[in-house]
Amino acid sequence: MSTSAKSKEPAAPAAISASPAPVKPAFDFLDLRAQFAPIREEILAAVTRVFESQYFILGPEVKLFEEEVAAKLGARFAVGCASGTDALVLSLMAAGIGPGDEVITSPFSFIATAGSIARVGAKPVFVDIDPVTFNINPALIAAVITPKTRAIMPVHLFGLPADLDPILEVARAQGLLVIEDAAQAIGSRYNDRFIGTLGHFGCFSFFPSKNLGGAGDGGLVTTNDPAMAERLRMLRMHGSKKKYYHDILGTNSRLDALQAAVLRVKLRCLDSWAAGRQDRAARYRRLFEQQNLASFVTCPPQPPAKFHHVYNQFTIRVPLRDELKEALRVAGIPTEIYYPLCLHLQPAFQFLGYQAGSLPVAEKASRQVLSLPVFPELKDSQQNLVVESIAAFREARGTA
Repeated sequence: MSTSAKSKEPAAPAAISASPAPVKPAFDFLDLRAQFAPIREEILAAVTRVFESQYFILGPEVKLFEEEVAAKLGARFAVGCASGTDALVLSLMAAGIGPGDEVITSPFSFIATAGSIARVGAKPVFVDIDPVTFNINPALIAAVITPKTRAIMPVHLFGLPADLDPILEVARAQGLLVIEDAAQAIGSRYNDRFIGTLGHFGCFSFFPSKNLGGAGDGGLVTTNDPAMAERLRMLRMHGSKKKYYHDILGTNSRLDALQAAVLRVKLRCLDSWAAGRQDRAARYRRLFEQQNLASFVTCPPQPPAKFHHVYNQFTIRVPLRDELKEALRVAGIPTEIYYPLCLHLQPAFQFLGYQAGSLPVAEKASRQVLSLPVFPELKDSQQNLVVESIAAFREARGTA
């Protein structure tokens, strides 16, 4: 077709074509079968134990898991719930946050972060991110605090802790709560303390793709406040301490015993899995350096010593993101975009009144980020294929 016959509308990038040709990936973005194989017998024994007991709701498995997680992270209390989303909602409910209140958070996260705030009737207030870490920029928080602000909800995105010292400092100065969204970052540390224990609440997800993933949905809240721990336990049980007697209005959000049994096995592997992800991340950096890709791809840098990164994702930045994603798909390499549209621009949050350009750093990131496969069982040959394919794309495009 001649150019004169074409519409004047700009052509869509190949990566977002309406119907791209199917290509079977050469390997999985996250190979959960490889994770399962060495612990198969332990997992099956744990599941069998629950079926033999026929105790599926809360009970000893959940109690033991809560105790083991609390001990692992150095938290006084851990309260299991039905999902990472519920962990956020329950924390907000326990804190008494609701209509008329504001909670400051990041626009560059999964919908559950700000969605949980809106679900309890409060208003999400977004602060732009740091361009290197993708986490909330602490220097911008004070400017959006109002008399209605009740809490700050930093997100430890991709497994990297947010810079908590200045966040905690402004929170103390203003009398605000800090609710850590640690859904992607269990086992990461900040100043040698596990995230999820530095704020008033730490919220975790056990979605199967997380560093500690269950066999379905699951979540957990950590806190060092005994009154809040008791309130969380009540809230997850319809506001009840005693069956059929309800002191407050709660919800039904309990961690299944089957999930707790699986997670107890996997919790023992958490440190070795984190080490494996860190090894794969370091190897990516070496490979990109060997291919002289620094001017084309921005890798997540090795963080300073006070930030312990566990790499739930390995996320690069590249200006030609959509084109590169499509080229890698054709080469059989799976990738993901976390996240293609910032929360403040989502139709669900249109009522907040944000406009395109209001949070430019996050918006630019949403156009450039691409997450590459990173998991402990990822093979050298698979990593080589990823980086060599990116180098080939750069060469084909004639990009320096």
